[in-house]
Amino acid sequence: MTGRRVAFTGTVRKAMHPAPPCLPADTPLRDAVAAMVAGRDSAVLAVDAEGVATGILTEQDIARRVTFQAEPDTPLAAAMTAPIVGVGADEPLWRAVGTMRARRLRHLPVLDAAGRPIGMLRRFETYAAASGQLLDHLEALAAGDDEAGFAATRAAQAGLARALLDDGVAAADVIGVVSEINLDIHRRCVTRALAAAGTAPPVPFTLLVMGSAGRGESFLFPDQDNGLILGDRPDDRHTEVDAWFIPFAEDLNARLAAAGFTLCKGWVMAMNPLWRKTLGEWKAQFTLWTARRSPAALLFGDIAFDFRAAWGAEEPASALRTHLKAALASRPAFLAALAAENAKFGVGLSFWGGFRDDEPGPGTRTDLKLRGLMPLVSATRLLALQHGIAETATRARLAAIGAIGALAEGERRRLDAAFALIVDALLRQQLADLAAGLPATNLVDTQAMAAADRAALRDALKAVASFQKATIAGLTGGV
Repeated sequence: MTGRRVAFTGTVRKAMHPAPPCLPADTPLRDAVAAMVAGRDSAVLAVDAEGVATGILTEQDIARRVTFQAEPDTPLAAAMTAPIVGVGADEPLWRAVGTMRARRLRHLPVLDAAGRPIGMLRRFETYAAASGQLLDHLEALAAGDDEAGFAATRAAQAGLARALLDDGVAAADVIGVVSEINLDIHRRCVTRALAAAGTAPPVPFTLLVMGSAGRGESFLFPDQDNGLILGDRPDDRHTEVDAWFIPFAEDLNARLAAAGFTLCKGWVMAMNPLWRKTLGEWKAQFTLWTARRSPAALLFGDIAFDFRAAWGAEEPASALRTHLKAALASRPAFLAALAAENAKFGVGLSFWGGFRDDEPGPGTRTDLKLRGLMPLVSATRLLALQHGIAETATRARLAAIGAIGALAEGERRRLDAAFALIVDALLRQQLADLAAGLPATNLVDTQAMAAADRAALRDALKAVASFQKATIAGLTGGV
């Protein structure tokens, strides 16, 4: 698959053309057609006195409604399609393509927040980047704009993942696509929860996602790991602010659950006050965790420190990242304790080099998330936190660690390849299990692999084990 196809993870802005001619709705059709010809464009847009788009006239409209039917002086408004269907420049491109497919549109105007045209998506050029199979799945993803539609979008991700793999996209890039779609659903659930609240929030807030969502490494069925950074609460409005955000957070988590993101069993969710704080309270919480190094603090840090902003202003999340960097630098014992905790989870190889069997019964099914991916993710996180690296994605962290000379280039390449291979094995097994009518888990049938694939996976796990051991030893002083 070409890099251009992977661009479906980007935004509309990256694929749009300049806006076509924009004319008043009372413009005679002869002038509208002349403008289309002069601009070598296949459409014109009708706009009002404020420049807001009110309709569209395309070559197809001319063929159906104008030729041999309308007089040249007929106003544009009589032949155009209205109301207009548009899209924002920063909307995900996959959603825009799905909308074009579902509505059978040849043109999709790109509008600013006020509804003024700023660009145009054209079907031919936009579709050219994808196979027919992929386009079918993009259409399925553009479901209704409510929780039921979001759940349908989530359900369609397995088909999209299969189509992307069939098109040659690396599994590591596929889970990146899935993660971006999931973030889009989170944002839309926030918008719907805000509308349902009936009143504006008393202070601004930022939605954080953590864990695999924060790393952009979600597989097909992630649960919720989220929190809120609230704006400062004036002392005389403390109760009022909490009274608004308690039901809002509960509603948001319920909407995400209805959209297919199961409630976190550990209650790492915005509805839990522990994960809903002002920036100052978050900073104090991180300081407390790094100072106490309790089992709970280590567990929470393992999840929370992969945070990123999913909705709202980025600045609070950036400020919290800066504070975390300083807190860890002044208390290196926390990372040592976290490293010792992570050492409990080794890779899925036995003493003799065979694969561990994590499920009773015939065959060998190894939990490659627990015994492959997480040792690599956690060791990489430890090094990134030690060096104050702001990246959260595992491969981006490895690249940043290598860039500062804390990881040899050869080892970085081996670990990058190991990440790709482990993710590929996990994702393909999940898709195979779903196709067989089985629940998708993290157990991979290593015994059923081809000999060459099994050998490559064994080498990948050995590289992860060596990296994990060296990272933990470097932080704890072990050997």
